[in-house]
Amino acid sequence: MITKKQKRILIVRTDRVGDTTYITPAIRELRRTFPNAFIATLTQPHTSKIFINNPHLNLILTDDLKEENFWKVVKEIRKHKFSHALMMFPTERAAYQLFLAGIPYRVGVGHILYEVITFMRSVSRNNYNPLRHEADYCLDLARKIGVVTDNIKLEIFVTEVEKKEAIEFLSSKGVKPTDKKIFIHSGSLGSAPNWSESKYFSITKKLLELLPDTNYKFVFTAREMSSDFIADLRKLNEKRIIIISDEISDLRDMIKVISQADVFLAPSTGPLHLADALGIKCVGIFCRRKVSSAKHHGVLNDKSINLEVSEENCKQFCSADQNTCGIEKGLSEEEVINTIIQLLNTK
Repeated sequence: MITKKQKRILIVRTDRVGDTTYITPAIRELRRTFPNAFIATLTQPHTSKIFINNPHLNLILTDDLKEENFWKVVKEIRKHKFSHALMMFPTERAAYQLFLAGIPYRVGVGHILYEVITFMRSVSRNNYNPLRHEADYCLDLARKIGVVTDNIKLEIFVTEVEKKEAIEFLSSKGVKPTDKKIFIHSGSLGSAPNWSESKYFSITKKLLELLPDTNYKFVFTAREMSSDFIADLRKLNEKRIIIISDEISDLRDMIKVISQADVFLAPSTGPLHLADALGIKCVGIFCRRKVSSAKHHGVLNDKSINLEVSEENCKQFCSADQNTCGIEKGLSEEEVINTIIQLLNTK
């Protein structure tokens, strides 16, 4: 039943996987602050899988961003009579949808023309000064309507049934539940500075030598891996290398499988932030550049370690304006390998 006093809050983030994961703290803190509120999300269909089983949500809405479905989404939003909308990342499409859906209290980021035209309230990121984590910036919109918190811990909820499904899948690939599983996600689809595949190949060979026991398994997950990289991995003729990149197309299935990792290595990309939200021990590799740094996009759980190009190496290997990152030489293989082994040896 819809009452006039009940807050009905729609949280909107229709961009990438990792960025969508950043709104999970806002969802939790809104529920903590307004226990009787009706809380929903609007995301792309594939990223909506992040919110399955989330106990703080009443509804998950989606927008495929197709032009012909614009009004369909407006009508769906209007049907739920939201009192508040928090547009976590500025998009013109969402701004007009929220306005046309008749939501009275709408909050966006900045003072972009389409936000002004639609009479949207706003929060400012102040040109990222001082720099904070993206999840904290997302929380600013929840703070705008009364949330008081500094808790930016990410969270994704996986059921025991889902965990069992992941265990069975990995077992079919020769990975036992008792094995130490090192996940390596070598791709970023250009969303963040990253190592070359040759460097990932090099650390894989070194880890195989340093961790010779058969209970160490190396699971490769990036769908964007090149055929040459996959061929090189297979030439190692090592049964402990498991390539599942072409076998997981659904994001929820990826989440289930990642939940079984002991250590997860990746650049700043969606799967790294999924692993963070699942409480997995992560090794994240980061550029020093402001908007790509660990301070802005780093792993947040306290089991993990973010590795960032040092100031000294940045001066040596990055371009003077930092538009070209020297992460290839700026982060050493030894540093990453030692960090992986360190995490494997901690509870």
